[in-house]
Amino acid sequence: MNNSFTLDRRNAKIMGVCAGIANRTGLDVTLIRVALVLLTLCALGPIGVVAYLLAGWLAEG
Repeated sequence: MNNSFTLDRRNAKIMGVCAGIANRTGLDVTLIRVALVLLTLCALGPIGVVAYLLAGWLAEG
């Protein structure tokens, strides 16, 4: 079984990062998306956006 993180382009909205995390963890993709938005707005700020883009870029390669 392959345990590596991959993007889910089929269920993607922007890059497929949240859908990939949902596939990896078994959680609902909507829950992951809402949590990411709330974390970015309330706690992380621009670091959350950079982390999202970095995760998408690293998982693509």
